[in-house]
Amino acid sequence: MTKQLRRVAIIGGGITGLAAAYRLQQQAREQQLPIEIVLIESFHRFGGKIHTVLTDNIVFEKGPESFVDRLGIIEELASSLGISDQLVHSIREDGYVAVNEDLYAVPKGVVFGVPTQMKPFMTSDLVSWSGKARATLDFLRPQKKVDVDQSLGKLMRKRFGEEVVDNIVEPLLSGVFNGDIDELSYKATLPFLQNEEVSKSLIQGVRTYTQQSDNMQFKRQRSTFLGGLSTLVDELVKQLTDVKLVKGVRVTAIKKLGDQLMLSLNNDTSIKIDGVIIATPHTVAQQLIKESELLASLNDIPLNSVATVSMSFDLSQLPKSFKGTDIFVSRNSDVSITSATLSSRIWSNIAPKDKLLIRAYIGKLGDEAIVDLSDKEIEKLVLQDLQLLVGLTGQPQKTIVTRWKHSMPQYTIGHTDKVKLAKQKLAIAYPTIRLAGNSYEGISLSKCVTQANDSADELLHELYQNQL
Repeated sequence: MTKQLRRVAIIGGGITGLAAAYRLQQQAREQQLPIEIVLIESFHRFGGKIHTVLTDNIVFEKGPESFVDRLGIIEELASSLGISDQLVHSIREDGYVAVNEDLYAVPKGVVFGVPTQMKPFMTSDLVSWSGKARATLDFLRPQKKVDVDQSLGKLMRKRFGEEVVDNIVEPLLSGVFNGDIDELSYKATLPFLQNEEVSKSLIQGVRTYTQQSDNMQFKRQRSTFLGGLSTLVDELVKQLTDVKLVKGVRVTAIKKLGDQLMLSLNNDTSIKIDGVIIATPHTVAQQLIKESELLASLNDIPLNSVATVSMSFDLSQLPKSFKGTDIFVSRNSDVSITSATLSSRIWSNIAPKDKLLIRAYIGKLGDEAIVDLSDKEIEKLVLQDLQLLVGLTGQPQKTIVTRWKHSMPQYTIGHTDKVKLAKQKLAIAYPTIRLAGNSYEGISLSKCVTQANDSADELLHELYQNQL
């Protein structure tokens, strides 16, 4: 049977859209599918939140600076692109938690905020003896398997008590998911907590999850690329040779046109296509799909605002007494930053040996107005915090402040069901439209690439279901 030519559009040129285009291109080549692919990005560059700037031989990241590739998703993509040799893994990672402006080392063996090794946890100064005793009740008070969605905070407090959550779980997980753990859904953020082992003990459940046979490749270290994360973006763009790349043009609407779809663009033109992957924030997807009820369940996904603050110093400005690489801030600390990373201690490639690169996050739910301060005001606040916490001296040689306004989706309770309902309704009304990106099924780079791959495969199956 002769395969019919299909036209597919991808809306959004961030990592999700680029990965989806690459997957479509790969599958089309392997299966000899007649397909035309166009990727449309409204901004003047590709990469979305990934944006690397090289200044004074220092690699500054305006967006994410690294990824944790637990199941090797990014590694597989890098291998396919031929840039595996440019992957750089963390040299060391020594985390500290700021509690009342004092720093305490994160106990060895803490995974997702859960202490999986008891000796380091019991000898840590981060939690009092009464707090440690309360946490060990996790082994003695098994509960029913968790089925109904609830907040991460509620689940963790039931198992470990208030002190462990306040001093370990909340600082670490709030940094990972950029949200309030008392609002975040455990099903959407840490879905493996539904397994049977967790019903016996949360500590044992997390320990088993990281050790069981199908997670033997489970990785915890952070990674980046020699030239920063834009290396991945640039290589994807370079190798999308079968894809028409369009920048600076915005899709304004998607409408049905018989068995096809019509994309309206803001330059008064339109494109007729057979299928589309919307790789944008959910708020943009809602604007494109005019039947508002289809994606109405996504209305309740909150968006947080944060700012990343990268500062370079001479290495001599940091006291030798501080040996850590990361600072996580508890709610009990009267500082503005939510976390900070001494990036040049983690990766040897991002700064000269006599330089120090520190990256901090500022902005959290309930305190988002801080992101609207001027660059100078934000720099002053961050510098004061770093001086207080680690004894940093002097002024930075260079500071880059990047604001991400209303761009960090919060996976609150019921998030998984909201996304599932929206996708089900959309599939009925528009069988050849797919949603992918950090609004839906994971905010990490690897989760976004996974969604991109799945969406591309599903769409190809829909378009060529009688021809494959």
